[in-house]
Amino acid sequence: MSVDLYGLSEEHTMLREVVRALADEKIAPRAAATDESGEFPWDVYKDLVEAGFHAVHVPEQYGGAGADALGAVLVIEEVARACASSSLIPAVNKLGTVPLLLSASEKIKAEYLPKVASGESMFAYALSEPEAGSDAASMKTRAVRDGDDYVLDGVKMWISNAGVSDFYTVMAVTEPGVGARGISAFVVEKADQGVSFGPKEKKLGIKGSPTRQVILDGVRIPAWRMIGEPGTGFKTALATLDHTRITIAAQALGIAQGALDYAVGYVKERKQFGKAIADFQGLQFMIADMAMKLEAARQLTYAAAAKSEAAIHGAKIKDLTFFSSAAKCAASDAAMEITTDAVQLLGGYGYTSDFPAERMMRDAKITQIYEGTNQIQRLVMARQILR
Repeated sequence: MSVDLYGLSEEHTMLREVVRALADEKIAPRAAATDESGEFPWDVYKDLVEAGFHAVHVPEQYGGAGADALGAVLVIEEVARACASSSLIPAVNKLGTVPLLLSASEKIKAEYLPKVASGESMFAYALSEPEAGSDAASMKTRAVRDGDDYVLDGVKMWISNAGVSDFYTVMAVTEPGVGARGISAFVVEKADQGVSFGPKEKKLGIKGSPTRQVILDGVRIPAWRMIGEPGTGFKTALATLDHTRITIAAQALGIAQGALDYAVGYVKERKQFGKAIADFQGLQFMIADMAMKLEAARQLTYAAAAKSEAAIHGAKIKDLTFFSSAAKCAASDAAMEITTDAVQLLGGYGYTSDFPAERMMRDAKITQIYEGTNQIQRLVMARQILR
């Protein structure tokens, strides 16, 4: 029996080190300014593209790095440790393109994946609507067949990296009245006539990643841009989330690790009552609990990533849905607790924007909400267990 059964491979360890070095040198110094300005970090995007870390999951046959699911997790985790907003570059690129990898025609893959792999374009994902969040199957966006085209009308909401992304996986109703079985998936381009975007949402955190409505007003697209067969879009959407919830877990891990690292450094330096506050047992217990929660979530996330990798290559992984929901839920809950404790450990300084803990605490909150709220994750997990 191998003693390194749960250890990273040499390649994965090297990948982590390289991404962390890039993040420490080029991304972390800009994180506070990105948060303050609320502007998309194009300079960071350029650095990630130059290093090949903006979309590592794209297969080699389409010009990508061909990294496995764990590799993608490591990239997102290490970028998020420095800047949560920037980690949404590789995360949203994966979210937008996994539907293509799962279900699209070779024509669609060959048309779009190389552009993402090269860094020429970004890809986003449009499922939610103003009245269709957790109940995504109740969407109202319509796609009506017209000869060799489909015409799309509707509004998608809470779309990460909307406006900066060139391409969107859009779910729309092609057969009304049959619920989820009447939903199909399409590739919509930012340049398509009739595509526009709402104003940027004013958010608590991840401010450098624009969140906007995607507005579809009579958008005519060729029928070959349908992803998979008619009526399979919702199935593709759910299958996609089985893979990409794990990337949100990775983002949560990174945010939590960044907060823990900063807090540990601070308590070693900060002196009260004549000694470092790290010497006080009450604070040691807090640090121990933070590290324990983080490592438990990390092991669950890496195990989920291994299952994701097998599934994306066609293996039947019966517990992928459970593991991806559990990883996302555990990691995001841990991130919220750990960042809150980091603010507490910094005392009054933790509550100011001169220190990164408060930003990390704000950024952590969204990981409990998007790609399925943690209440929905618990519902999903329970259904898997009780089946």
